[in-house]
Amino acid sequence: MACLKLTLAAAEEHGFPRHLITFEFTEDERIIDRGHLKAIIDTYRRHNFLTALDDFGAGYAGLALLADFQPDYLKIDRCLVDGIDRDKARQAIVAGVMLTASQLGMFAVAEGVERPEEVAFLRALGIRFFQGFLFAKPVIGKLAGAEDIPWHVLSEQG
Repeated sequence: MACLKLTLAAAEEHGFPRHLITFEFTEDERIIDRGHLKAIIDTYRRHNFLTALDDFGAGYAGLALLADFQPDYLKIDRCLVDGIDRDKARQAIVAGVMLTASQLGMFAVAEGVERPEEVAFLRALGIRFFQGFLFAKPVIGKLAGAEDIPWHVLSEQG
């Protein structure tokens, strides 16, 4: 609850819209008390925060977790994204994940995107949100400048 209180106070102090704040649950968080997690997610939603399940397809972030909890965003792990344009197994798995996400009212985010060919294939599956070195390298303490982002990759794909 301390994290929630601090976030609420910071958003209020800076006039930052709560609906633009996303709390992520990561793949290495083994969920032992599912009731507690559900209470946390319900609390975030009451305060108009978004939730995301990070690194879906790796660690503990699997289908059983989705059966109990439907976050706003499902972040598909880079292990499923890497080389997807050339790998039938990854294509089938991510297509199934996209169908599941769509039927559960979630948006998908592809993580670890490094090549334009991956973007093109993922867009064809309906993914509209991406993270990865193709767009920007991680930077501590600041946002990547516009000069660091190859916007042509996005505009070429429509």
